Amino acid sequence: MEIPAILGAGVVVIGVGIGIGQIGKGAMEAIGRQPDAYGKIQTAMLIAAALVEGIGFAALFAV
Repeated sequence: MEIPAILGAGVVVIGVGIGIGQIGKGAMEAIGRQPDAYGKIQTAMLIAAALVEGIGFAALFAV
């Protein structure tokens, strides 16, 4: 593996981590505002996190 590919993989991993962190932050704020909607918020959060990870995996395979 060459240096640009390693750097690209690192950027992908950092981006996925930031994206999932933002999803979790938003979900926790939403649950704090409206605790009754916990189930719906959790479902949407898990789907969004899975999509972000899927894009991350696709980007890693492209590198």
